[in-house]
Amino acid sequence: MEMNREKLCTSKADVSSESAYHCSACHDDEEWSNMSRGRAKSRSLSASPALGSTKEFRRTRSLHGPCPVTTFGPKACMLQNPKTIMHIQDPASQRLTWNKPPKSVLVIKKIRDASLLQPFKELCVYLTEENNMIVYVEKKVLEDPAIANDENFGPVKKKFCTFREDYDDISNQIDFIICLGGDGTLLYASSLFQGSVPPVMAFHLGSLGFLTPFNFENFQSQVTQVIEGNAALVLRSRLKVKVVKEHREKMTVQNGIEENGVVSTNIEKEVGKQVMQYQVLNEVVVDRGPSSYLSNVDVFLDGHLITTVQGDGVIVSTPTGSTAYAAAAGASMIHPNVPAIMITPICPHSLSFRPIVVPAGVELKIMLSPDARNTAWVSFDGRKRQEICHGDSISITTSCYPLPSICFRDPVSDWFESLAECLHWNVRKKQNNFAVEE
Repeated sequence: MEMNREKLCTSKADVSSESAYHCSACHDDEEWSNMSRGRAKSRSLSASPALGSTKEFRRTRSLHGPCPVTTFGPKACMLQNPKTIMHIQDPASQRLTWNKPPKSVLVIKKIRDASLLQPFKELCVYLTEENNMIVYVEKKVLEDPAIANDENFGPVKKKFCTFREDYDDISNQIDFIICLGGDGTLLYASSLFQGSVPPVMAFHLGSLGFLTPFNFENFQSQVTQVIEGNAALVLRSRLKVKVVKEHREKMTVQNGIEENGVVSTNIEKEVGKQVMQYQVLNEVVVDRGPSSYLSNVDVFLDGHLITTVQGDGVIVSTPTGSTAYAAAAGASMIHPNVPAIMITPICPHSLSFRPIVVPAGVELKIMLSPDARNTAWVSFDGRKRQEICHGDSISITTSCYPLPSICFRDPVSDWFESLAECLHWNVRKKQNNFAVEE
């Protein structure tokens, strides 16, 4: 009887452990092993089927497979981690759906660009009059004289909801975002949402357009399909950045003696710390600023010093940012679905300092080296530039709030088309074949 009880207990324990580490993506039905091999064909947004049949988009050969299994052999397993940052999944399974029909849309237009006035008006008229949606527009966009003085556009403009950056919080009022312009409009949209970001539909009306896959010619049908929830998504990971500054203020000293009678040799005193947080889509850049000296900053990974950067600076970028400043500094280009953080030196004073890729979720910390000759400067997606002094620190890790960017076809096809069209990746004249002699 005791042996039977022991067997029964062990069998129950095995079943409970298997259910505890059950991977839904790997064990989702038994159709996984019966699926057809090969990469799915590219699908345009207009040719996408209904969203209910998402299993049609799963494939076994993709950029990366489903989430890894957590059991290894008969007894080994991986400990559950409550601090999981992201869930790796097949890019073809990332589809847009709505819990409720979207009612509000944020339209972001590139400022001081006269060529965007007509597309902006056409889009706003279509959204307000034909779709009966609430349109949010930044206040400074409506201050453009071409829009303010247009009497025909007046009735539509009165229906707008306006906001001001850094003053009004619209994070819980926007269902999705439409960008008109270049890649900078997408970066600006990311900066407006420090938490969860609504889906972003970006139209290519700028100069480069690497992150803006849609053309504006047939915007009505494309916007309608997005509203109906029929589109592919690429989840662009962001960086959560925390800047801690030693807040100091200068004190006036009379006759070189403070109130307690001690002679003062330093007129600066610590009065606390200032903490600032940012959500970054492209990169965090630490550089030497206006100084002619090399920057000298220490880089820590999960509390361990990994290297000291001596050069013009260092770039910490997301996979989305790998095709921006990091690529110009000699780094590799990473697909947005790859969970990673890239560390790229800027003109390092060492021939062996090559860019490296670290796993998403690690915590990087950048500080001035104790023997640094000068301060450093930091910027976040090219904005909020500020000086970093001794004692200050920059903590960087993967954010749990990615930016969901709506695809024109699918995450893989859109990315390679952008590489070829915008960056002319591997564009060259083909080699001639040998002439066949008769």
